[in-house]
Amino acid sequence: MTTQPSAKSIPPLTERDDDQHAVGGGLSGFDASAEAIYVAPNWKLVWWRFRKHRLAVFSGVVTLIIVTIALVPGFFSTQPPEQIDSLRTFIPPQRIHFFGPDGFGPYVYDITGQRNPTTLMMEWVPDESKPIPLGFFVRGYDYEILGLIPTNIHLIGVSDPAIISPVHFLGTDRLGRDQWSRLMYGTQVSLSIGLVAVILSIFLGVLLGGISGYFGGWIDMIIQRLIELLQSLPPIPIWMALTAAMPRDWTVEQVYFAITIILSLIGWTTMGREVRGRFLALREEDFVTAAELIGCSKPRIIFRHMVPTFMSHIIAASTLAIPVMIINETFLSFLGLGLRPPAISWGVLLQEAQNLQSVATAPWLLLPGLAVVITVLALNILGDGLRDAADPYS
Repeated sequence: MTTQPSAKSIPPLTERDDDQHAVGGGLSGFDASAEAIYVAPNWKLVWWRFRKHRLAVFSGVVTLIIVTIALVPGFFSTQPPEQIDSLRTFIPPQRIHFFGPDGFGPYVYDITGQRNPTTLMMEWVPDESKPIPLGFFVRGYDYEILGLIPTNIHLIGVSDPAIISPVHFLGTDRLGRDQWSRLMYGTQVSLSIGLVAVILSIFLGVLLGGISGYFGGWIDMIIQRLIELLQSLPPIPIWMALTAAMPRDWTVEQVYFAITIILSLIGWTTMGREVRGRFLALREEDFVTAAELIGCSKPRIIFRHMVPTFMSHIIAASTLAIPVMIINETFLSFLGLGLRPPAISWGVLLQEAQNLQSVATAPWLLLPGLAVVITVLALNILGDGLRDAADPYS
């Protein structure tokens, strides 16, 4: 004689179990929580799976901080990025101290320079008799938030207005410009180029790839031959030719716009191939046939019914494409084929470290390269986590 298990013997499905079942596990019980799994929208299943990837979540936080810096670089900087001080060239980074004679409180020591009698080079040493107290949300130079709201509040800076000595957290360059402030503004330019170029390339890839896969025929042949032509072009000679073709009297904004357009025109081909493959498989599905029978237009079928079925993949691919665009802009500007001074980007900042003498005397000029590495790693890990979570049923 068998006995039926009582209701008390079946443990309730917890939120932790809810997450495990949402990513492919079996159900041990059958209650209201379990039913919620089956009716959960796709985005919630993706989120349940993504948050189990701890490294990707941490990379998402790092990416959010970098994006915040790119939106309001003036808030995080301490000085105007173009401010030149010929008397304070190649100052090393000033170390922040947190505990002093008066207890806890961030401060840095002032810098004094002395001429080396042998090499005749200026040597900067900290003056421990002159501590400079630091504070948060202090007033400094004027800037505009998103180009609209004027303010002079900065995240960190000298807390005593009577002290006129500036602080340099990442040192200065050969013209005495503050590297920390220039790095903040360079983040805005380099990241925005990557974002804008990826948005344009994703749009072109989805549009042309969707048309190629949905219609087929001679349209498909023309678009695929165009993709093969673009992928066969050698990048460095093309960039050298385009740089020579750009007028030297163009403004920074015009060069920025041209580089963004060129990066997007070259970078859409991979997404176009992927979208074409998806459309070739989807155009024979029942929901596409039903949309055609009720009289939906071709653009509505493509963008309203077919594209949303793999939107998660597009988001993941976009996240993985942004680091590629950032690296492209960085090395092209470093080689002098991209942005040029007075523009400020990570590649332009690394131009200061092109010769061995500068690296030997001021190794902190290589720190923008560390920002590139951190950003690219964070975006790649974030994209990898999104790609794994894009298919919650796998």
